Amino acid sequence: MNFKKAFHFLEDLQKPLYWWYERRVLKAVKAHGKMPRHLGIILDGNRRFARSLNKEIKAGHEIGAHKAYEVLEWCLALGIPHVTLWVFSSDNKSRDPKEVTDLLELFTREAAKMVHDPRIHANKVRIKLIGQIDEFPEQTREALKQLEDATKDYQGLLLHIAIGYGGREEIVGAVKRLMADKVKEGKTLAELAESLDVSHIGNYLETAGAPDPDFIIRTSGEIRLSGFLLWQSAYSEYYFCDAYWPSFRRVDFLRAIRSFQDRERRFGK
Repeated sequence: MNFKKAFHFLEDLQKPLYWWYERRVLKAVKAHGKMPRHLGIILDGNRRFARSLNKEIKAGHEIGAHKAYEVLEWCLALGIPHVTLWVFSSDNKSRDPKEVTDLLELFTREAAKMVHDPRIHANKVRIKLIGQIDEFPEQTREALKQLEDATKDYQGLLLHIAIGYGGREEIVGAVKRLMADKVKEGKTLAELAESLDVSHIGNYLETAGAPDPDFIIRTSGEIRLSGFLLWQSAYSEYYFCDAYWPSFRRVDFLRAIRSFQDRERRFGK
């Protein structure tokens, strides 16, 4: 038996073991019962995944987009009510123009597909965009808006898609909107400064109305937030997975949830 055949033989041999282990972890997760109320996921590693396979970066992003559908199904199966997926950051806009163009075209196609996706409608998934998309091409903006509009009345899982998003930009935007509203009410800057508290700013964030994320997963082995939900994540639990986003398996997801279930959240007390 040559090396290649031996490798595939071992790979086939491991599949039942992975299936058995996944079922075991799933059973433990369901038995415990505690689930995140709001799960945030930083989708990282598409480019490195593509390079590891000697593929174009574009292919990594496309495979990563399909993985997002899978993970959404996993969240639905566990009954997680709020999910935020960070698919494109404000910093990503400065990448190679061709990569950015490919990504915007991908977002346009995927948004158009999601409008008609039976999984979205059968589960009454409400989709809300957070981030700055004003500079996106009109076609992309329109496709994203149609996706929001098509699900705006649903009461199932609330899916925030963070696109063109940056945590600092969100906080600045929240403060600006707050100040503008107070000026309309006739408040002076001194009066605003005197009355301002944490809840006021929270009410103007793009995720207002949803609970703060209690659990955040980042793939690809990077151990940082990179500006993801900076205000909202003050008391979040974190989980960093070595797998690149396109390689993120259901068993990886379940192990992350199990880790969350084993933690005691004290909120600084």
